[in-house]
Amino acid sequence: MSDRIEAKVTHRFRASPERVFDAFVDPQLARRWQAAWLKRSGQAGRLTRSEIDPRVGGRFILADEREDGEARHWGTFLALDRPTKISFSWIVDESEEDDPGLVSMIIEPEPNGPGSVVTLYNTMDAQWEDWLAQTEKGWIALLGGIEDVIERRDIPPMLNA
Repeated sequence: MSDRIEAKVTHRFRASPERVFDAFVDPQLARRWQAAWLKRSGQAGRLTRSEIDPRVGGRFILADEREDGEARHWGTFLALDRPTKISFSWIVDESEEDDPGLVSMIIEPEPNGPGSVVTLYNTMDAQWEDWLAQTEKGWIALLGGIEDVIERRDIPPMLNA
């Protein structure tokens, strides 16, 4: 195993931990938050794949076509402890297959009222250190996309999803 670094982001939702958990792993909702994630990231891409097998050992792939080619994110679910924890491997490049990034989402009830707080940790190879801030921005956009779906905000149409 190589040297590792960690991206960490926190997002507050008005929704319960159960709704946040379910929105992340539901294959139909995933297509919607993937589109919202692209929109929040400022990407004009179109979805090409959105497949989720929501079980421990199940795989997922999220892909979209961008100006500079296809962007793919894939991995395997390592833990699904509803409603408190989702862990998975996270791969964006074939070179990471043998030593993938690891993501853990900790979902807790909001301590000061209704809703929930998600803290997401992305441990990755230190070679990606220059991309740490961009990685955190991407996770912020993804969690915001999930919020958009839960709150039923305007989601762009999905082509080929």
